[in-house]
Amino acid sequence: MTEPTNADLAARYSPRLEAERAEILAASDDTKDSRKPVELDQQSVGRLSRMDALQGQAMAKGLEARRHGRLKAIAAALARIEAEEFGWCEDCGEFIGEGRLDFDPCAVRCVSCAS
Repeated sequence: MTEPTNADLAARYSPRLEAERAEILAASDDTKDSRKPVELDQQSVGRLSRMDALQGQAMAKGLEARRHGRLKAIAAALARIEAEEFGWCEDCGEFIGEGRLDFDPCAVRCVSCAS
């Protein structure tokens, strides 16, 4: 089996990475209100309701942190595409494999080195 060229890899994975980045940014924008500080209003919100609101805010912040991490991985993958280093294991230098890249285009190690 022949390994794809850098141009083939770029054509196949760049649009997918760009689309995922746009989707993450849109989701982040849609949920920005849920990450705002919870206001203390003793008149309308009871103690348990406030605790629920704080928990919801914490979960939204955690999700945003995971989104941020994924955005960094996507940016790194796109930089590897630009540098024509995409698809090659950063440890052993072998081709990562299309199956692994199809599963996660941000992968930086082949299955052997990742194990």
